[in-house]
Amino acid sequence: MKAIYVEAFSGISGNMFLGGLLNLGVPMKYIADEIAKMHLGNYEIIYNSVNKCGIEASYFNVLLAEEHIKHDSKYLEHIPGEHSHRKSQEHLHNQEIIAVSQHHHEHRNLADITKIINESTLKLTVKEKALKVFNVLAFAEAHVHGKPIDEVHFHEVGAIDTIIDIVGSIIALEYLQIEKVYVSRIQTGYGFVQCAHGLMPIPAPATAEILKNIPHYHGSIEKELVTPTGAALMAVLAEPVADFPNNFSGSMIGYGAGTWELSIPNVVRINLGEIKTESLNSLLVAECNIDDMSGELYPFVFDKLLTAGAADVWVTPIIMKKGRPAQKLSILVSADKLEQIVMIVLKETSSLGVRYYPVQRKIASRRFINAEFDNGSVAVKVAAYNEEIVNFAPEYEDCRKIAEKTGKPLKNIMQAAIKKAEEEIYD
Repeated sequence: MKAIYVEAFSGISGNMFLGGLLNLGVPMKYIADEIAKMHLGNYEIIYNSVNKCGIEASYFNVLLAEEHIKHDSKYLEHIPGEHSHRKSQEHLHNQEIIAVSQHHHEHRNLADITKIINESTLKLTVKEKALKVFNVLAFAEAHVHGKPIDEVHFHEVGAIDTIIDIVGSIIALEYLQIEKVYVSRIQTGYGFVQCAHGLMPIPAPATAEILKNIPHYHGSIEKELVTPTGAALMAVLAEPVADFPNNFSGSMIGYGAGTWELSIPNVVRINLGEIKTESLNSLLVAECNIDDMSGELYPFVFDKLLTAGAADVWVTPIIMKKGRPAQKLSILVSADKLEQIVMIVLKETSSLGVRYYPVQRKIASRRFINAEFDNGSVAVKVAAYNEEIVNFAPEYEDCRKIAEKTGKPLKNIMQAAIKKAEEEIYD
């Protein structure tokens, strides 16, 4: 199975990630032609080679009309935007400029972006993944600003450059036939950044919201190293890992450049390789019997275990010696996460030990289809086994929100979402 391991030791943004994928051999013309299917209007793509602390990396960026450009043999100057680290002066060479034209920043909401993507002729899988990334961004912004999601108007997210970064990255992953994305701990930087609402702590609030379930750290760089777009791409597409994934065999390394000049290379490193499929289906079941712990603690323990990377967690009622009722806590986990899981069990429960044994599993492949309603959209998980669709599962939270808005029974919303997904696939 083809996979990539993303090393975000110097942060990550949408254009850094796409630059790294291009550096792995994705043709720039292919990305430009696919992006053109969204009919975004006029923009300019900058793609060139840069040097970061001795590392040759690919720099990708999208320029709009107000970002004044001056060309000479060595430098490209930009007027800084809201996230000025993306638009600062950068040493360039071997420069390739595509689609030179004019446009201006627009503030769009999620419905606007959804319409742009859905009305394009992009592949369905690209549309689905892109919309999931934008939904993560939208929910984060809505949560931070305390507004309903349909009232949030984005600054960065509404701009053409962010649409291109997200959709372009997904197109590149599909071109490379990547089936699995892993990401390291992410360095965010520290300090404060000037945003539209004033000075904000690093990571910026929306970025922090998105990163809450991804291991990250401030590090030693007083800069904003992670954008909301970079965080959202990793939240949707990647599985966090503490180190190189088990049984990962690398074949190529790509570097995507940011625009900061730092004491460390401002690049994201993307390792392209293979993972033996059988290793993904070989897991461990870790178990312990607990007869002296309050039931109130189990939900908290479940959350900790799942956040740490457990594939599944469950409790089974059992009878122990002397007829004593108890619970068997079971965790499905990969071997590389076992030690972390054991530590959580020993710290958060009353158990004094954990047993484990290997198991094999067969799993259905999964993808998402967005079912659109007047009052929102529902992500429907489509499961297939041996290329045959075996199940449709609408996301509960999406259905619940529509049910609360409309007053319709939740079960009716779920049934309607499945019907819409079936119609999209079979009609």
